[in-house]
Parts: sequence; C-alpha cells; structure tokens
Amino acid sequence: MLAFIGTLIVGLVVGLIARAVKPGDDKMGWIMTIVLGMAGSLIAGYVGRALGWYHPGQPVGWIASVIGAIVLLVLWGLFTKRRA
Repeated sequence: MLAFIGTLIVGLVVGLIARAVKPGDDKMGWIMTIVLGMAGSLIAGYVGRALGWYHPGQPVGWIASVIGAIVLLVLWGLFTKRRA
C-alpha cells in the first residue's frame, strides 16, 4: 500500500515534469496533466517491475515514469485533436 501511495506522489511530480518537457501547447488544465502523469507513472512502474527492468526505489523508475507520462500526453493530444 505504501508503494502505491509513493507511486501516486511521484506521479504528481512526473506529470508536472512531463508537461514542462513535452513540446507544444496542450489545451488541458493542470489537474488533467497531473492525472495523466500519475497514470503514466503507474503504467511505467508496473511494466518496468513486471519485466524486471528495475526494482522499486531505483532512479531509473523516475525516468521511466516521465517517459510514460509523456507518451500518455502525446496520446491524449492525438485523441483530442481527432475529436475536435
């Protein structure tokens, strides 16, 4: 349970970092960016640990979380452009 809460907190930070790193103007608020960052962090953490790429607490988890959040932000941008 503590690892899950830690992942969510990391996701908050990761969402903000991903928003700053990803180029372009996203038409979404901070709350949605944070939610997507948390989702990217959860997905990257799960996949990375399931495949044995890293273990909890390793610095590479931060990098994977940021990459996961950026991927979700890009997918979100593609989805919202299609709807509009």
